[in-house]
Amino acid sequence: MKQVELRNLVKVSIFGALAFVVMLIEFPLGIFPDFLKLDFSDCVALIVSFALGPAWGAGVEFLKNVLHLFITKTAGIGEFANFMIGGFFVYIAGYIYAKNRTKKGAAVALIISTIAFSIWAGLLNYFVLLPLYEKALRFPISDIVKIAAKVNGLVTDKFTLILFSIIPFNLVKGTIISVVTFVLYKRLSKIVKR
Repeated sequence: MKQVELRNLVKVSIFGALAFVVMLIEFPLGIFPDFLKLDFSDCVALIVSFALGPAWGAGVEFLKNVLHLFITKTAGIGEFANFMIGGFFVYIAGYIYAKNRTKKGAAVALIISTIAFSIWAGLLNYFVLLPLYEKALRFPISDIVKIAAKVNGLVTDKFTLILFSIIPFNLVKGTIISVVTFVLYKRLSKIVKR
């Protein structure tokens, strides 16, 4: 194994553990159902993705979710969802940024990846995650729809849950995470690259 790869593995371990700790500090936004919560762990993974490359950022996403399995309340489904959605976000952003390592390149990468991962989150929830929650945890999709409908009257079924809760939540989350990452990246990238 090359020296650089070994150093990057150590960095992914450190930042993956940090992302796990940050992931524990989560909160609802109030304009979406309470089961949709924001945390800033994706900022850690995005900074690593920009500094070291997209695969390393996705590695941080993977490790934080593996660590979260030890305290899961979702039988691993929440961690699977977090990795599949967050990993996609971080990888796409890092990949685009690697092609144009400027402030403008970072902004474009964050905008495109926010839109892409929000759509990906909608598709993944519709076809995989909601049915998985229903089967594995015996939590009917209709109950999830009822919870979301209390916050947003436009939610009446699985499709409108995706359209008016899941996708907008991820657009807001992605925007917040992107702004925080954009502001912090230059200051923190030196620590990651060391």
